[in-house]
Amino acid sequence: MNMASRIILIIAALLLTMSGYAFGSDIAIGMSLSLTGRYAEMGNMQQKGLFLWEKHVNEKGGILGRNVKIIIMDDKSSKERAKNIYKRLIEKDKVDFVIGPYSSGISEAILPVTEKNRYPVLLSGASADRLWEKGYRYAFGIYTPASKYTSGFLQMLVKQKIENIAIISAEDTFSVSLSKGTRKWAQRFKLNVACFQVFKKGQKHLADIALRAKESGSQAVIVCGHLNESVDMRLALKKIGWYPEAYYASVGPATRQFYNILKDDSNLTFSSSQWEESVGIRFPQGEEFIKAFHKYYKISPSYHAATAYAAGMILEAALEKSGSLDKEDLRETLFSLDTMTVIGRYGVDKKGKQKRHFPLIIQWQNKKKNVVWPDSLKELDPVFQ
Repeated sequence: MNMASRIILIIAALLLTMSGYAFGSDIAIGMSLSLTGRYAEMGNMQQKGLFLWEKHVNEKGGILGRNVKIIIMDDKSSKERAKNIYKRLIEKDKVDFVIGPYSSGISEAILPVTEKNRYPVLLSGASADRLWEKGYRYAFGIYTPASKYTSGFLQMLVKQKIENIAIISAEDTFSVSLSKGTRKWAQRFKLNVACFQVFKKGQKHLADIALRAKESGSQAVIVCGHLNESVDMRLALKKIGWYPEAYYASVGPATRQFYNILKDDSNLTFSSSQWEESVGIRFPQGEEFIKAFHKYYKISPSYHAATAYAAGMILEAALEKSGSLDKEDLRETLFSLDTMTVIGRYGVDKKGKQKRHFPLIIQWQNKKKNVVWPDSLKELDPVFQ
């Protein structure tokens, strides 16, 4: 190679480095996660799941003969920060592919960026139905849609002959979808919504709302929110000295942090979970994932870690099936793909909304999460007050 050629190569390498990451022959997969801020518990679990998938897929030879490189930036649980991160990853750093952030609200903020640039995005931490009601053509769900989260729990209430329920919701994108879906399913199951209350995201003191639920004659309280809301409402119930026949809260009770904060007050809380170890061991690579997670991180994975790992598996399966790194080929393949992952089956409808995966219902009993629905997978019978 002559001197002129060497200079050209050096200049090209410098320009690539200055424009962002120098990926070489790796398949670069970029994303933001809430490593700090209100969603940090879930975001850090997702990061662990993705890095573990990266390790495993590279040990098997990568995808289409190329190693995978996961690039994660902290969006600090901020919509605006996440939007700027995806803009940088796609338009400046030129990553090959992206995976979605945590929470429906933050995912909603980044979708205009991925859509504009025609980047297929697996939403590994979002489930609000409205994400698939805006005509986006490149968004693919992994979670069960929020509107269906509580259907199993409501069936349990009917079986228990509970008739009156309270639905209490934060005002964020996910929680609103969940509360509306719960109300609709309640009507189908002929349950009476005696109290329906929406409160501002970030509101900590919920005793007045808890009192309204009690005075409405509700036998079950359903809280639509994340970790903070699930904890704050449980403390509000304790403050007014009332515990309903059943207390359900989304997201929070599926994490170990819920128990770490509340200790014995976590007992008997119901929630939905996209995945649990006792069930996950039955799915492809489930046992390998669980054992490796315990080995490397010394803790148990939450469903957020498992769904993130599953996102990697889905991307891997789609790229191997399409046989190329072309984004349009990937998009078409993700629409038609029907595959099994560590969390179960993946398959989407014509809008990209998940249709084949279903959530479990868990309950904290004796300092442990237990699957209590469906009957075919339950570890213990549910306990009502």
